Amino acid sequence: MIKGKYRPFEPVPITNRKWPDNVITKAPTWVSVDLRDGNQALINPMGIDQKLAFFDLLVKLGFKEIEVGFPSASDTEYNFLRRLIDENRVPEDVTLQVLCQAREHLVKKTFESLKGLPKAIFHIYNSTSPAQRKYTFNMSKEQIKQLAVDGVACVQDCLPMASGTDIRLEYSPESFSTTEIDYSVEVCEAVKEQWAKTCKDKIILNLPTTVECSTPNQFADQIEYFCTHISNRENVIISLHNHNDRGEGVASCELGLLAGADRVEGTLFGNGERTGNLDIVTVALNMYSQGVDPELDFSNIPAIAEEYQKLTDMPIHPRTPYVGDLVYTAFSGSHQDAIRKGMAARTKMENDAVWDVPYLPIDPHDIGRQYEGIIRINSQSGKGGAAYILEQDYGISMPKAMHSALGMVIKQAADNAQRELQSKEIYDIFADRWLNTKSPLSIIDLAETHIEGERGSDKEEVMCRATVEYNLKKYSIGAKGNGPLDAFVTALQQTPLPRFNITSFHEHSIGTGSDTSAIAYVQITVEDGRQVWGVGKSSNVGRAGVAAVVSALNFKE
Repeated sequence: MIKGKYRPFEPVPITNRKWPDNVITKAPTWVSVDLRDGNQALINPMGIDQKLAFFDLLVKLGFKEIEVGFPSASDTEYNFLRRLIDENRVPEDVTLQVLCQAREHLVKKTFESLKGLPKAIFHIYNSTSPAQRKYTFNMSKEQIKQLAVDGVACVQDCLPMASGTDIRLEYSPESFSTTEIDYSVEVCEAVKEQWAKTCKDKIILNLPTTVECSTPNQFADQIEYFCTHISNRENVIISLHNHNDRGEGVASCELGLLAGADRVEGTLFGNGERTGNLDIVTVALNMYSQGVDPELDFSNIPAIAEEYQKLTDMPIHPRTPYVGDLVYTAFSGSHQDAIRKGMAARTKMENDAVWDVPYLPIDPHDIGRQYEGIIRINSQSGKGGAAYILEQDYGISMPKAMHSALGMVIKQAADNAQRELQSKEIYDIFADRWLNTKSPLSIIDLAETHIEGERGSDKEEVMCRATVEYNLKKYSIGAKGNGPLDAFVTALQQTPLPRFNITSFHEHSIGTGSDTSAIAYVQITVEDGRQVWGVGKSSNVGRAGVAAVVSALNFKE
């Protein structure tokens, strides 16, 4: 670090600030700048057909204002806009926004591109910060302000070319974030006054965080100061255009809305120069998570992300809020357990019950995501995760007391594999360790005979006869009991097997219709004090318990 090379952001002179006590209660006017800021930041900018497809996507999502480009800058930009107009692709409730430098020949070409369009926002800008004044323009404050006013006058002079098009003006003091706040207000006052000479519609004053240079609270101070010092605030639309150089674009935007802004410009998933523009998806879904209708349709985030990546050739990081591949995934054992319990509780609630599942800020289903991907298993996973996978994917609802035994087996397998275990792998490990074991004990044949009690007696016994193999030796056994399981356990005492007692038994059906089976979970306590779980599955209810006992006796820790 070089001492003295950098200096802290100078605070805004504001007292009695109101924004800390405000709450976002409604969506702002959203403006997509994907086709301008986003497109210019791509390694391979989109062609006209790609831009048309992207425009259609933005309309489908519900954007009512869309910046479509810089039509005076290139034939591609110009022809794209003309196709939107000539092919009647612009819905009546959507307004196109065009960007232009305030030079006469560029303004005229931009107006030519708008012919036949019912309404448009004409967006002009010039930089106002000390560094831009010093290095880029070598102009004084007065000269920069006059440059902005002359730009507005140039647009006004060309308005007759827009016959039949309702033109609204947007002005951006580019590099607002690093411009002296009083000077920003001064320039915008001059612009507003000039525009009012010919037009009475509300002017849009767009305040860009061209380079993010302060903490979000300081940015909120800038916006509140501007909103309370610009004249006739009711006749001005205050717009935000945040970038993300400090990684605080979303927070700065949210605090800027608290501070009084009406409108937000940004891109899908934050694409843009350097660290990107504001991510509109995140801000909108943050509002949704607080019960505010964002007025944009993100109900099928996977499809939106797929289309975005196809058109831009830009990846989406797996940890991107709401959309990333891993954002509804839990690897931590404690997280998995909490999610599993929360999701289980939701099944007994009404659909509109307040969402409060641990670790999930919104219901993934609301944006087209699925629960199946919530819990994934690796060596860091806990005992509840694997049980959740088996229950959700295979209907195996084992008793909670068995979760730790399953968790130890799955954790060991993940340690050995040194990677995440997929759902089928988890089931296969479970089946190999509990359902499919045949050694050292296996049943060769088994027969049951139900013995009715004396007349008038409710007592009924079952006679069990079986041939079993234990440690490669066969034994013919038989005994009576009050049911198939009791009779079988009693008969096993005729073998050299260690003595044991059944200390826990659980059973439920699995499958539907003709494919319904019973699955039983048995915990035995062996004579040496060990407690072992076994699992059995059979289309015969009684046989499931018998199979579970065999499974427990065969279990190897």
